Amino acid sequence: MKWNKLYRRLSTYSALTLTAVFCGLFATGCQKKTTSAPITDTLTETQTLATQETTAEIIVTTAPETIPALAPRGQLLPELQITVPEAVPMPENLRVGEEHPVVTQLQQRLMDLGFMDHDEPTPYFGTQTERAVKMFQRQHSLTQDGVVGSSTYDAIMSPDAKYYTAQKGDEGDDIIQIQTRLYDLGYLASSDQLTGSFGDATESAVLKLQEVNNLSQDGKVGQQTFNLLYSDEIKANFIALGEKSDVVLAAQEKLKTLGYLLSDPDGAYGQETVDAIKQFQARNDQVVDGYLGPGTRLALNSPDAKPMGLRLGDENNNVSKVQELLSKYGYLHSANITGYYGEVTEKAVKTFQTQNGLASDGTVGAMTMAKLTSDNVKKAPKQNSGTTTSGNKTSRPAAGSNNSGASSAPAGGNTSVAGNTAPAANSGGPSGASGGAAVSTSGGVSSLLAVAQSKLGCPYVWGAKGPNSFDCSGFVYWCLNQVGVNQSYITSAGWRNVGRYTRISNFSDIRAGDIVVVSGHVGIAAGGGMVIDASSSNGRVVYHELGGWWASRFICAWRIFG
Repeated sequence: MKWNKLYRRLSTYSALTLTAVFCGLFATGCQKKTTSAPITDTLTETQTLATQETTAEIIVTTAPETIPALAPRGQLLPELQITVPEAVPMPENLRVGEEHPVVTQLQQRLMDLGFMDHDEPTPYFGTQTERAVKMFQRQHSLTQDGVVGSSTYDAIMSPDAKYYTAQKGDEGDDIIQIQTRLYDLGYLASSDQLTGSFGDATESAVLKLQEVNNLSQDGKVGQQTFNLLYSDEIKANFIALGEKSDVVLAAQEKLKTLGYLLSDPDGAYGQETVDAIKQFQARNDQVVDGYLGPGTRLALNSPDAKPMGLRLGDENNNVSKVQELLSKYGYLHSANITGYYGEVTEKAVKTFQTQNGLASDGTVGAMTMAKLTSDNVKKAPKQNSGTTTSGNKTSRPAAGSNNSGASSAPAGGNTSVAGNTAPAANSGGPSGASGGAAVSTSGGVSSLLAVAQSKLGCPYVWGAKGPNSFDCSGFVYWCLNQVGVNQSYITSAGWRNVGRYTRISNFSDIRAGDIVVVSGHVGIAAGGGMVIDASSSNGRVVYHELGGWWASRFICAWRIFG
């Protein structure tokens, strides 16, 4: 009995001792000071008790001061106060004017689905986002109010969401754009069919386009058909290479009057006529495809049709033909027939103009072209016959040369364009953005940046080419032409392979004035790590960082000025 009693005492003591040791290892120190006998002394005492077969109770002292006592609720560790940051609540309905992080995800999803032009997404819900939402709602049989409530949001984010498709019964400004292109390509017969309503005539036109271009014929404008509409690979449904008619003859006569055609009109749609049509389209805000469609015929017969104007920096077949004529009459050496309008060609044109009683400006306009192709050309004086290339540039300058097409832009010397003089991305005017380093640029680059900055805050409108509203490619097109670069209008996809300028393949090599091409978008590098572009997500022309979004989607850049 005594051993059993002693055993129970020892068991109780051991449990308490182990608990105290455990608390000392895992808890903070106790402020209460107590006394305690060492474990060895206690064991000695126990052994003595056992030897003497005493029944005295063993007294267990409190834990050392480094071991805290148990709290009333049994807690061994102090309570931790954790503060969780409060999330910005999402509005019940997203609409124009709202700004919330979820809008960024919304825009990216709409871009991926083809309802919104590709651009760096922002948290701002603008008019272009509203337009994209309305088209999405139209296609998914939702109320077309442009407001993103729970049902619209869930539909947009759903993995089952449909890619943009225009089809019979749809109405909207996107339908007008599609119909306009179908009309330009000759698939819609008359301009009164540009109604904004996708009816029988539009469906028939789409079916015909799909047939001619070997696409699946469903009469709908989906991803493949839409991309083909603005591709240079599109096959039109009207007068093209090899045909002969009075319509061609009339167009040739007009092209000759405006200075685009050098040969005599014969009614045959040959390669020279195709080249002349392309030159005309490039200077008259037409899609450059070489087809004599309704839109091109309308522009050709307009009193506002712009005449031919070859100048320093141009490079095409017409330049070669002008050089051949200048060589024929003794103003240019045959070795200088390169297809590039360099300084020697400009000098030869000025001499020709002076000799033939024309204004000596060095450009080949309608009057100069008419004279060059006439039967009463005055030949060059003997001292100018056989002009050589000595001391002049006759071929296309290499990258970095000061004799590129930049010399046709307004002069301005070397101007310092500070990166912090342009407005911030969300600014509508020149209020000043911080951070850009000063960039020393040539006159051509500084002129381009000045023109681009002058349009900051102008609204983004799909398909617009200026002067007061733009889409991304329309903005680049308008700015370049304002500084004397004769660039035709091409879409962002077309900018992948323009071929006329110096191609920059590394994102880190981009300089101020370069045209930056990313997947589905294009902008003008402003220097100091910034870019100016017509932004669909911002809804206007903005100045913002040329950052990670651009780098991840980068295709190439084009150096306009060496």
